[in-house]
Amino acid sequence: MADQGEDEDLQMAIRMSMTPEPKRNKPRDEVAGVVSGLPEDSPESKTRRRELMAAAAEKRMAAVVRVSPLPSRLPASPSPAVKEEKKGGEVGIVKREEELVFKGESFSKELSAEEANKLFVMVFGSEVSKGILAQWCNQGIRFSSDPETSMGLVQHEGGPCGVLATIQAFVLKYIIFFSDELKELSRMPQNRGLGVSSKSHPAPSYNISSLTDGVKVRALVRSMGEILFSCGNNKRAVIATLSIPGNDSQRFEGISEEEVIASSLKALSIDSALDLLKVLRVETHTSETTALQRLEANIPLFQSRMGALLFLISALLSRGLDLVQSDRDDPSLPLVTAPFGHASQEIVNLLLCGQAVPNVFDGRMDLGGGMFLKGISRTVEVGFLTLLESLNFCKVGQFLKTPKWPIWVVGSESHYTVLFALDPTVQNENELEGRETQIRKAFDAQDQSGGGGFISVEGFHQVIRETNIKLPADKLDNLCSAGFIVWSEFWQVILDLDKSLGGLKDSSGLMGKKVFDLFHFNGIAKSDLNGSQVSFGGETPLQRPRLTKLSVSVPPRWTPEEFMTNVQGPSASGASDSAGKDTEVSKPEPTQHAPLVDCIRTRWARAVCSWSGDPPSIV
Repeated sequence: MADQGEDEDLQMAIRMSMTPEPKRNKPRDEVAGVVSGLPEDSPESKTRRRELMAAAAEKRMAAVVRVSPLPSRLPASPSPAVKEEKKGGEVGIVKREEELVFKGESFSKELSAEEANKLFVMVFGSEVSKGILAQWCNQGIRFSSDPETSMGLVQHEGGPCGVLATIQAFVLKYIIFFSDELKELSRMPQNRGLGVSSKSHPAPSYNISSLTDGVKVRALVRSMGEILFSCGNNKRAVIATLSIPGNDSQRFEGISEEEVIASSLKALSIDSALDLLKVLRVETHTSETTALQRLEANIPLFQSRMGALLFLISALLSRGLDLVQSDRDDPSLPLVTAPFGHASQEIVNLLLCGQAVPNVFDGRMDLGGGMFLKGISRTVEVGFLTLLESLNFCKVGQFLKTPKWPIWVVGSESHYTVLFALDPTVQNENELEGRETQIRKAFDAQDQSGGGGFISVEGFHQVIRETNIKLPADKLDNLCSAGFIVWSEFWQVILDLDKSLGGLKDSSGLMGKKVFDLFHFNGIAKSDLNGSQVSFGGETPLQRPRLTKLSVSVPPRWTPEEFMTNVQGPSASGASDSAGKDTEVSKPEPTQHAPLVDCIRTRWARAVCSWSGDPPSIV
């Protein structure tokens, strides 16, 4: 009963702390009343009132700031809110919070029971196994301690790989293409938008061993901030944190914030929406600078075992739960898929493009009767490739295949990894690729089969008009004879059609040549003997993430048949006396194959890949 009375007094004090100071011509007891049954004018009553007012202020501050930053992160001079608090007590702190909400800069709150339940069911469904929950509640966002993969995030659990791989792709963007700025920054940028560089990066250098912890953390913070603001339509970012008991223990000498958080989370178990409601706190920011500062302050929490789940929740809340559901084709299904707890394509798309759409094609597909399937609506910073396309289960659109930066999340049946290049010119199209893209884009615009690769005769006539292709009558009749046109047959005709008629027939046979390097990163710690990586004592292989360099050649071959059988075409034979490099590209070394190569060929159709050591793994 005493605790109940104290809670009632505390609630009264909170209301008092939010009540304007009464006018002097009014008795104070008309506003304050009696606390705990003590006479309102007694010294005990005044002392008790002051204590409760202070407790109320502390409770209100706990809703604004999750945990006090480490002393090294405190500002050199007190903030305006702190200065006012020193002069006028807790009223200054309350006033500062109300000012932040009024200005729309940032505010913090707890989720309601309805919001927590909606969020939990949206992510995990109404029936979820403890195994899936354990996967998502035991994966932090942490960099590898292995020097050769120190730029990579390590994955220990199977489910959250879609979240980690997407963050990894953005981290690589900043490390590779914004590295100079990350080194120069002692604090987050004040006036430059996320992902915007003031410098050009034609061919950046990349030295993993030179990456400092500060550079990696800044890359991670900016990546997280960019993703969250993208989800929030570039207007807001919501940061999900936890209310952790025992925060004061971090002030003890010799105890790091990471150790405090790890210790506090030992007993935490998220088995239901109610468990989530008890500990989850959310902060909404409309200022990029403020959001980045808060993300940096909360990096130890995101590195903890709850990090991946907290970031997913942050992205969902940044988008807004209602908008997330409207993005989806079937909002009744959970975002984390059973039975293995993998991140759905909707989660990956949300982090890549800011919308939780379930498909990877461009735009949307009209099914008739007012029904649509939703795909990617705009160009993205980093892209996506999938093994499922090579198996003809889907068609990835050009928005995801040709992102702004040469970095792709790679999807397999059960895992997500990352493919990237150091040189952005690998995205530049040569004459063959440019023409192929133009024709393919026109063809796909008429394809209503969901990426099946065939169109109607009417749509075909529209394609050849748009692309200025002049087909001889016999070839046109032959293509249209079945009542529909298949892409592979159409493309073969284009390859054999002279350039003057809009085709791609080239007498030299060298128009499509391309040579470049790609890198593949798999964050799951596995046994690895790749390249220079060795095992201790020559017996037990090291457990580490995998980073593999691939040499890629795109030979100047016209047809899949020629490429697969490695037959030298007549036109290529005529060029055999050209430069040795040209001959080497025309006749590549014996090819190596792995499922990743099939993914790469969905982007560069005739690609030939080679590597040293173990094959790159996408599972």
